[in-house]
Amino acid sequence: MLKTYAGSWDAITWIIAFITIAIVVYIIRSFGRKDYRKGEAQKAFFSGEDVLSPEEMHVRASNIYWGFVEAMKGYYAWMRKIHNGIINDYIAWFVGVAAIMFIVFFIQEVIK
Repeated sequence: MLKTYAGSWDAITWIIAFITIAIVVYIIRSFGRKDYRKGEAQKAFFSGEDVLSPEEMHVRASNIYWGFVEAMKGYYAWMRKIHNGIINDYIAWFVGVAAIMFIVFFIQEVIK
């Protein structure tokens, strides 16, 4: 048994717990469908409804975040103007802002 600051740790206890949990999981899994065949196309259960095509089921991000985007429309319009999608520009902004923050923090420490 290993005694630590957080308590004790016993490897045998953990092994027994792992084996017990594995047995319980196996028993629960054994209640599954017997007609399942690995590798064959299976019909998915979708709450008793017919499964739609992937295109019909796909929820676009614009639909999910509509209220958020609508409320922040002015901000997003401004951000789209200054962002061009080139990673080098984003890294340059990051380095520039980090340099400015470093200078501000350095000046604060010197003033103290």
